[in-house]
Amino acid sequence: MGNMLLPVPHFHLAVAAALFLGLAAAGPGHARQDGGPLPHAMPVQDAPPQDDIPEDEEGPPEDEGEALPESPLSEPAAPSEPTAEARLREREDLDLLFAELAQPGGETWARAETDILRIWSRSGSAAMDLLYKRGEAALDTGDTVTAIGHLTALTDHAPDFAAGWYLRSVAFYLDGDFGPAIADLGQVLRLEPRHFGALTQLGTILEELGDDRDALEAFRQSLKIHPHQQEAQDAVQRLERKLQGTDA
Repeated sequence: MGNMLLPVPHFHLAVAAALFLGLAAAGPGHARQDGGPLPHAMPVQDAPPQDDIPEDEEGPPEDEGEALPESPLSEPAAPSEPTAEARLREREDLDLLFAELAQPGGETWARAETDILRIWSRSGSAAMDLLYKRGEAALDTGDTVTAIGHLTALTDHAPDFAAGWYLRSVAFYLDGDFGPAIADLGQVLRLEPRHFGALTQLGTILEELGDDRDALEAFRQSLKIHPHQQEAQDAVQRLERKLQGTDA
């Protein structure tokens, strides 16, 4: 894909660098657990309201004498969220998988990568999963506008689902809208600091914006988590050569 470098305000570069450096300083796997604010919080660009919520094919008949129950989609995917025990078990599974992913040798890392991506792709809600699949299908056809619409509905209703933010960041990037893409990557890394795909995507965007030094750091951090990414390996070699002699 050719460069889609559009005029981007300079503050995007500064915000992106602050976001990355703050998250990198915390280190992978150190998400805040106390509910307090995370460093370098970035505002997400407001998007127009979306009415893209999957509806049941057949709804209950209207009854003026009895109030209908509130739609479960009126709140962010709460009814279908996993239990605390399930979340703990999933986190323990991820810890083991990331340890396997980081092993320099062998071939089991590929299976670990597949399992990690599978766990990340589960929102805990069938309706939210449907929105994710619609966004993914639109991206596959190159329809970034439709994809962003579906994925905005997803992030609105499931704000704790990191995969939704990540896929929307890809859609924004492919649409040439780097500012919102970086903001969404910030959301991903707050929810899942070990998201190697988000770090690699951040490095790609920063390199296209000309911020080679922070791009290099983003790729290096991604490789610490997942050292088998060929794209990130190539980027590190390319940027190290470019920055050679300037304290790279």
